[in-house]
Amino acid sequence: MRSMTGYGRGQSCSAGGKFSVELNSVNRKQSDVSVTLPRELSEIEPRIRDLINAEVSRGRLNVVVAYHRASAGSPQLCLDADLAQTYFRSMQALQRQLSIPGEISIDTVLRAPGVLRLPEEQLSVEDSWPHVESSLKEALKDLVKMRETEGRNLARDLIKRMKVVRGHLRNIGKLQPAVIKRYRQSLQERIQRAGVDLALDDERLTKEVIFFAEKSDITEEVTRLESHFAQFAHHLRKAEPVGRTLEFMTQEIAREFNTLGAKANDVQISQLVVLCKSEMEKVREQIQNIE
Repeated sequence: MRSMTGYGRGQSCSAGGKFSVELNSVNRKQSDVSVTLPRELSEIEPRIRDLINAEVSRGRLNVVVAYHRASAGSPQLCLDADLAQTYFRSMQALQRQLSIPGEISIDTVLRAPGVLRLPEEQLSVEDSWPHVESSLKEALKDLVKMRETEGRNLARDLIKRMKVVRGHLRNIGKLQPAVIKRYRQSLQERIQRAGVDLALDDERLTKEVIFFAEKSDITEEVTRLESHFAQFAHHLRKAEPVGRTLEFMTQEIAREFNTLGAKANDVQISQLVVLCKSEMEKVREQIQNIE
């Protein structure tokens, strides 16, 4: 089981510099991949997404691909002589047209845009891709490792919380038989206070107790909850993404507790149900972090 939170970084050296890839992921219900990379390499974005989708199924993932050119002392400036001549001739023509005196200096021409510039190194997609791929795989390995470590921590926390809930449920099961006995006793006391002459083994009294017992019976809910808990624990041990499955199961468990609380007709059971629902809310919040 994995968390959706993680970070990874990878790098690969090329002849002219170094490629690096950084990944960071956070919680999100669906998969959402955002890629930032050099403009010349924009066409490799689908390849990057394919590699990521093969490893990560859920969460918002930010990908930053960068190229760092090797430093070789002070860079040599490039002079575009043809562009300089074009500027100079244009300046002379404008000077004659406007009848403006003065000299056109070399400094003026050199300051014109594009005459002097740093050398540009165009990145080749096919030459760059092996380095980007290697860096990305290294970053993904780190990311997945971190998500798995965090996933194990989440699993331990969820197991601990579910044990607390199961303990409350066992206590609820132990309290249920006493609820019917207390109801029968309370009913008899009310009849006596009302001055009604009714035998303790009267059929009408027995029917009323049976009706109450059937209405407040929580056996089905307890059985379904036990089944849900067993399935929940089973999915926690899986290596595949289980976040959506656990979300659904948490909803079902909450629904069963709502029904159980409504049927119980007992203060002690109602209090335990509140504790269970409170703990399950914490479980639900933790599951939001699971892939």
